[in-house]
Amino acid sequence: MLTLAGRKYLLCDRLPRRNFLKVGGAALAGLSLSQLLRAEEQGSRRDRHKAVIMVFLPGGPSHIDTLDPKPEAPAEIRGEFAPIASRVPGIDVCEHLPFMAAAMDKFVLIRSIVGAVDDHACHICLTGFPRQGPAPAGGRPSLGASVSKVLGPLDTAMPPAVNLSRPMIHPPYNDPGPGFLGVGHAAFRPDGQSLENMTLNGVAAARFRHRQALLSYFDNIRREIDTTGMWEGMDTFNRRAFELVTSPRMRNALDLSTEDPKVVARYGPDNPELVPEFNAAPRMTSDFLTARRLIEAGARCVTVSFGAWDWHYTNFSGHRSQLPYLDRGLSALVEDLHARGLDRDVLVVAWGEFGRSPRVNKAAGRDHWPGVSCAMLAGGGLRAGQVIGSTSRWGESPHSRPVHVKDVLATIYDHLQIDVADLTIPDLAGRPQYLLDRGEVIRELRS
Repeated sequence: MLTLAGRKYLLCDRLPRRNFLKVGGAALAGLSLSQLLRAEEQGSRRDRHKAVIMVFLPGGPSHIDTLDPKPEAPAEIRGEFAPIASRVPGIDVCEHLPFMAAAMDKFVLIRSIVGAVDDHACHICLTGFPRQGPAPAGGRPSLGASVSKVLGPLDTAMPPAVNLSRPMIHPPYNDPGPGFLGVGHAAFRPDGQSLENMTLNGVAAARFRHRQALLSYFDNIRREIDTTGMWEGMDTFNRRAFELVTSPRMRNALDLSTEDPKVVARYGPDNPELVPEFNAAPRMTSDFLTARRLIEAGARCVTVSFGAWDWHYTNFSGHRSQLPYLDRGLSALVEDLHARGLDRDVLVVAWGEFGRSPRVNKAAGRDHWPGVSCAMLAGGGLRAGQVIGSTSRWGESPHSRPVHVKDVLATIYDHLQIDVADLTIPDLAGRPQYLLDRGEVIRELRS
């Protein structure tokens, strides 16, 4: 494991931490020998490429209190929020989503997501399969790992998959990892905000160029990895690891101080504080901007976890505390992609693991509701400014056009030009596995 340490800072619990970037098997996603040689032949060209930004909303936001308001329902169903009209006639959203409402011509709302399970986990959003249930040897790979395996890196200086999500205390909220694809395809995970005084396990950046120290360090890695048999072609691995760690492209993508201040301001302020007892994610709107910069630098898949949405009590004050950050950050990302001409190449998907109960409970909260949920899509050359599907009068079940979770994943893979209908990859037992065992591209999204 390569650790890039930085200056110390205080987290919301007031405990000192050290900013760091971990670069190891997870960091060198997709860098198999054959892929490295292929990338070497391509050189450092920066072609336009298809990419996806996956935004996971841990805890499951309320569909009725966000994208599917029910103003005609009784008070115990419709809740406290009023709908507002959006830029697209006939599409109303929650009053706490004014920025999204103004940019609705660039969004697609899906109000009839089905196929969820009652489990607080990102697994179904990132793999298309429930966390609990039959799985191949090694487990199912997350979206980023699959993209790494099938497409590989666009350039050796940028991993194909990057996970910007902060580690969450509730383990199933975190990316399930590469599964049977192996650690070489896990997403690169930059932890912390500082890129100053970067070191390689204690070796200062100024000493990177001292060949003897570097080779000595890699000899230690070689001895570790050789005992597991995980890697081949260590000379190539060593060289590529060094290239990634010292890559100015990665450093620049993560360094928001080089961004236009007006653009940074448009994304709104960060809120690193966590909701007590929720074990979910902070509201870091800057992660949306970083995701865009990583895509521009050559990443194919970037994952962001955002906010806390498991409001069994005080649902309305809870959503008031979360929605303004999501509203501003996500709408800024989508408008930014359009302004930079990336709206056809980059697909944005934002959703949680399930919806919330239509009836408000005695604690002024809403409980788990896997029967139906919602999602927001943008970019990807989609036919935007529309709603797909509807729910029943009180929002308890789909009324028209149910869209399965796996249909959303199939649409993502289709955008990335990965044919999940025919593609199989052997698991650790040698058995061929489909990335999805069902799922159809959502036809309404194509012009």
